[in-house]
Amino acid sequence: MTRPPFLQAGDTVAIVATARKVSKAEMRPAISILESWGLKVQAGKNLYKDDRQFAGTDEDRAGDLQRALNNKNVRAVFFARGGYGSVRIIDSIDWKKFNKDPKWLIGFSDITVIHNHVHRHSSVETLHAPMCLNLPKLSAQCLQVLKDALFGQRLRYSSSKQQPALEKLNRKGKSSGVLTGGNLSILYSLMGSASDADTNGKILFLEDLDEYLYHIDRMMMNLKRNGKLAGLKGLIVGGMTEMKDNPTPFGRTAEEIIAEAVAEYDYPVVYGFPAGHIPNNYPLIFGREVTLNVTEKMELTFQA
Repeated sequence: MTRPPFLQAGDTVAIVATARKVSKAEMRPAISILESWGLKVQAGKNLYKDDRQFAGTDEDRAGDLQRALNNKNVRAVFFARGGYGSVRIIDSIDWKKFNKDPKWLIGFSDITVIHNHVHRHSSVETLHAPMCLNLPKLSAQCLQVLKDALFGQRLRYSSSKQQPALEKLNRKGKSSGVLTGGNLSILYSLMGSASDADTNGKILFLEDLDEYLYHIDRMMMNLKRNGKLAGLKGLIVGGMTEMKDNPTPFGRTAEEIIAEAVAEYDYPVVYGFPAGHIPNNYPLIFGREVTLNVTEKMELTFQA
């Protein structure tokens, strides 16, 4: 995988919206944070447009992303927010200049479309991390880790504090592989497309928000039947947030559903990793070789 150059003070970064619409008021705090890091911020020409729930038409949103990718002065692209919409434009993007001059792409949730498309076709590392809408809500520590990751500090996570219900689901072991994944619902929706995730021999990260528990089961069965789980080197499960149930209960938590789906395999699995739709969504470098070590505690180390 190709690693984009790390950021330096004075670099220009772009903010684009490939999904749901945003307002100037919503973006102002994030712009202030990025400027406090010594970065110059360039807003997409159509960033504040409004077309139904989208940030402008498909052509508007694709145009902003294309211009940011093609601009040699832009060293990173921050996505404004998620929601829905990136899949509507992904096939219209020309990645030729990006492949020759890669830059960091930063986002999560709906941006899972972009992460996986880039990894299938461009082999460039990307950053699964909070978007501009989320930046002002992060703790000082989480914000600092995000800055450190973008400015070239090595990422290492270690934790011995877990909810007992999640800790008992962990499967101990140590393994290394390239990290990939993202939002489970988006990965499910990409199956069989040009943006389908390649998981074989990799460590998979999953998270999700606001889904019915039987939907989680359906999606995990789909991943399993399509061979996405059998060849993994490890599995990291982040926030499974605000899950919903039916009047007749499904009878499993989201994490228990995932544990059941991967029960026959022997790679390490950890639950409750601090990333996803949670207050402090810690950054993960997709496309980077990592080592996952699950004992009584969890360690995730990113290759330098």
